[in-house]
Amino acid sequence: MSRVAKAPVTLPEGTNVTLNDRQVEVKGKNGTLSLSLHELVELKQEDGIVVLSPVVDTKEAWMHTGTVRALLNNMVKGVSEGFERRLQLIGVGYRAQVAGNKVNLSLGFSHPIEYTLPEGVTAESPSQTEILLKSSDKQKLGQAAAKIRSFRPPEPYKGKGVRYSDEVVLRKEAKKK
Repeated sequence: MSRVAKAPVTLPEGTNVTLNDRQVEVKGKNGTLSLSLHELVELKQEDGIVVLSPVVDTKEAWMHTGTVRALLNNMVKGVSEGFERRLQLIGVGYRAQVAGNKVNLSLGFSHPIEYTLPEGVTAESPSQTEILLKSSDKQKLGQAAAKIRSFRPPEPYKGKGVRYSDEVVLRKEAKKK
């Protein structure tokens, strides 16, 4: 039985959750996000708290309830606080510039890389070797960060590449004669 599904979702001040025909919509200061509710999950809203429960008491229903609860909690956190992901560029000549919704990357290739951010994701570049991505949608943010990282993932010998700020790259020892 899922422990995640049993925990209620608390709504911060200024956040509203509405249910329209199996479609959950969360509104807050950072925007609006929606989620379609699974048929094995039911939602009850009480003053500032959202409680999810399975329709039937089966393992599958509890699994879906836990998943929907986690997604709903991320939506509530996203529209109230927002999410951010920091990327670091490590390597000689690796640079990043943000212009509108495009990130221009120089990653040691013969050509620059221009990545267009998905709608709802914004980027800042505090320094030439850092990218700060922000969004209210955790899934879009993670996907954008993973795509930027995939252009030059960190390599295990020198550690060069694009990495998350909290990522630990295990270094290999060079070949010995």
